[in-house]
Amino acid sequence: MNLLAIDTSANLCAACVVDTETGRELGRVVRDIGKGHAELLIGIIEETLKASNVDYNGLGRIAVCTGPGSFTGVRVGVATARGLALALKIPATGVTTLEAIATEAREGFPGRAIMVAIDARREELYAAVYDEFGKILYAPAVINLQDATVLARKYRPLLAGSAAAMVAQAAAPDIFDLGSHAATADIGIYAGLALAMDPHGEKPKPVYLREPDAKPQAGLILPRSGG
Repeated sequence: MNLLAIDTSANLCAACVVDTETGRELGRVVRDIGKGHAELLIGIIEETLKASNVDYNGLGRIAVCTGPGSFTGVRVGVATARGLALALKIPATGVTTLEAIATEAREGFPGRAIMVAIDARREELYAAVYDEFGKILYAPAVINLQDATVLARKYRPLLAGSAAAMVAQAAAPDIFDLGSHAATADIGIYAGLALAMDPHGEKPKPVYLREPDAKPQAGLILPRSGG
């Protein structure tokens, strides 16, 4: 059986296929596209399947990054994963960006607490802190830079994510080690985490941590008819 993992939470449009019995990666396609995931994702998936010598019927599970990250990108990835799972009658599993980045950082720096900080714009960060075993010390949240520096000084963790250097500079740059500065993890990390999760758990859904910027204008919403 094979697992397809996809990630559209940031600038990358990424997919890989992993053999669930051996954990061996069969193929991957990763493109740095910035935006436009909706137009490219299915093509990326099909290119990945071809590179893996697997067709849709050879898939037994799907994994998807559920964010936080780009609102549009996360929606595209989760909707695609759930649509494919429904069509193929196979389970889909969600993995958060923060957990994946922390796991990737822990592989390079074992035995360390990890603080993940991703730039959420508007002078805010998506952040979480995990201990050396992956247990949550500070649950994922949207915080400002000042609060992030307080967390960093409290736990003295390795810092990872697109806002890691920003937090280190504000807190005390000489005492913090830095992991990846990326806004997401390697696609293989998502696949590996999904393999360890219950395939029949909760269906993946977007993790936004804050409301989208775009909201319907109240004055344009028509009242419902009573009929």
